[in-house]
Amino acid sequence: MSGLKQDIGLVQGIGLLSTSLLGTGVFAVPALAAQIADSGSLWAWPLLILLVFPIAIAFAALGRHFPNAGGAAHFVSLAFGPHMAKVTGWLFLSVIPVGLPAALQIASGFWQAAFGLDQLGLQLVQLATLLTIWFLGMRSAGSSANIQVLIAILIVAMVVAIWWKGGITPATIDWPAVQTLSANSMFNALAVMFWCFVGLEAFAHLAAEFRNPERDFPRALLIGMLVAGGVYWGCTVAVLAFHAYGGDMSAAASLPSIVVQLFGSHALWIACIIGYLACFASLNIYTQSFARLVWSQNYEHRPKAWLAQLSRSRSPLNALTLVLLCSLIASLAAYYLTLPLDALIVYANGIFVFIYLLCMLSGCRLLKGRSKVMAFIGSGLCILLLIMIGWKTLYAIGMFMVLWLILPKGREQSVKAE
Repeated sequence: MSGLKQDIGLVQGIGLLSTSLLGTGVFAVPALAAQIADSGSLWAWPLLILLVFPIAIAFAALGRHFPNAGGAAHFVSLAFGPHMAKVTGWLFLSVIPVGLPAALQIASGFWQAAFGLDQLGLQLVQLATLLTIWFLGMRSAGSSANIQVLIAILIVAMVVAIWWKGGITPATIDWPAVQTLSANSMFNALAVMFWCFVGLEAFAHLAAEFRNPERDFPRALLIGMLVAGGVYWGCTVAVLAFHAYGGDMSAAASLPSIVVQLFGSHALWIACIIGYLACFASLNIYTQSFARLVWSQNYEHRPKAWLAQLSRSRSPLNALTLVLLCSLIASLAAYYLTLPLDALIVYANGIFVFIYLLCMLSGCRLLKGRSKVMAFIGSGLCILLLIMIGWKTLYAIGMFMVLWLILPKGREQSVKAE
């Protein structure tokens, strides 16, 4: 799709995806995995990467052959027609009222832990976060990518510092024997850990802004996924080494507690700032992806509409403004309605898995060769995950059915990858 500035390189793409996958999970999920599977979580991360790889390869192939700011909705449009594409696009946007308030709450929580802010202070932090994303949106995606590369470096540096100060080496890692692993605990741990790899669908919206999407987008996606997986595994090793999980300790406090233990209480604010930046990076890529979806839909059907206009830096600033306003309203509503954080996260995750499934099914129709095989395997994995989530997927299924019924139908089209 023409219009957007193509200035994302390979390193920038790796930074964008890795920080999107790390997000809030890097501080909480390693402790949760250790609590469920203990030292077996050391094997769970490599296993999870192997399971997610077919989904990642299918996404990489779709982004390579069909780079478009519409992302998942564009893939679905090519495979199943414009009506299904509209449903998918609106389904993705339905994450805004549940997912973004949850992410904002988690991000502002790091400021509360470091500086003891009251509720008004937390609201101001959330507002400042949205404003910062808006200012970044005034420039091209490449500018955001440069910042997220720096955030990725900070996260990796924190893990390396913990290993170095804590005397952790490959020789000191106590790998459990495979035959001693509990299948039930491993299965439960994998169900929790999968959420660390939610973010591939958001990254797909940026494929059209790569300087060389056919070459660099697949590489950035796969390398970024491996970088994120390596960081998660390194954090899990540290959590196990210092027994920073379980008991009365919250999962999100595990890494900050290790930092304080190794470097003193004065280092707590450093860990909290890095935690906030990780959350900010995830929020940034998602809001930017939402904006590109809104822009692409309007550009395709109403190219002269306000939401279809680009800024001087050729970024969808008008669409981003609308997305951020909706995010602010949803965040305020979640606060005044006292909606529980865990419920918001569960509803958002159900939608993400459903969108993953739609993209994998699109890959089954659009792709060829090994990529098509990976799409079939990815479809099976997504169906399995939806079964694991159970009744909590009703929000996603209900939204899909409502959108299918109320959105107008259009003519269908289908293409194949060459």
